[in-house]
Amino acid sequence: MTKQERLLMLSDLMLLAVAAVWGTSYGVAKSALAFYPVLGLLALRFGITFVILAPALRHLRGASARALREVLIAGVLLLGIFLAETFGIQMTRAANAAFLISLCVVLTPLVEWLLLKRVPSRVEGVAVLLSLFGAWLLAGDGALNFNPGDALILLAALLRALTVCVTKRVMRDPALPPLTVTAVQSGVAAAGSAAVAWLFAPRQWQPLPTFNEHATFWAYVAYLVLACTLFGFFAQNFAIKRSSPTRVSLLMGSEPAFGALFACLWLGERISSTAWAGGTLIVAASILATVRWNVSRTSAAQT
Repeated sequence: MTKQERLLMLSDLMLLAVAAVWGTSYGVAKSALAFYPVLGLLALRFGITFVILAPALRHLRGASARALREVLIAGVLLLGIFLAETFGIQMTRAANAAFLISLCVVLTPLVEWLLLKRVPSRVEGVAVLLSLFGAWLLAGDGALNFNPGDALILLAALLRALTVCVTKRVMRDPALPPLTVTAVQSGVAAAGSAAVAWLFAPRQWQPLPTFNEHATFWAYVAYLVLACTLFGFFAQNFAIKRSSPTRVSLLMGSEPAFGALFACLWLGERISSTAWAGGTLIVAASILATVRWNVSRTSAAQT
């Protein structure tokens, strides 16, 4: 196995781990929102992440003007994702959110085709359809009553697809390591959340819960920062640098399945057998995208 193949395998495993972590983030974020408002929580989460990653900003000095512009765009898109996603979760059912955010898997190949001129492979197309059908089952036999929260989650799915493709172009610049890109994205998300709160929702700024009286809240914040943000976005950017946006989205497509499992274990939600079948199909689609891609790649290398 070559070094490139080992790195690709590592990035695949990291993406599956991120899918599991991000699947739990909905329940954790919902629990944290019981203590602190949306915009304040986002500013806190990404502000702490930015401070931790600030030393990585030194690499920006060697980046081109185009790369700097695109990494800022990626940061604005990330801000949009979390604003739409977090407010959307408050306004809709978890099952609706799981289905609609999974549409990112379907939207990414289309966005990649338009922005990066890469036509999805036949195997990727099959995996996309399989993942979409699984998400439909996971949502509860497709019982989707559209509401404003659903519209926000759908917007977040589209922004996710755009972000993956824009980040792919950013990561083509060898001067920008994944940690640097994550630092810029976090800084833009933190500043943007604070600005939106300051200008449009001043009530979102409240005194921070004290550690002594609300240690649980700070445990939630630590998990969101360390696992869901630092590890999650580093791993995603690391994988995007070595793979295609469609492949990354397919591997991340198992996120709703992990989210359903976490909701069952952590929040006590009841999951139907149909929903479990849907989650299994989503995970199967991620495995198909990984295994078949490696097989075809190996065959191509031998010819």
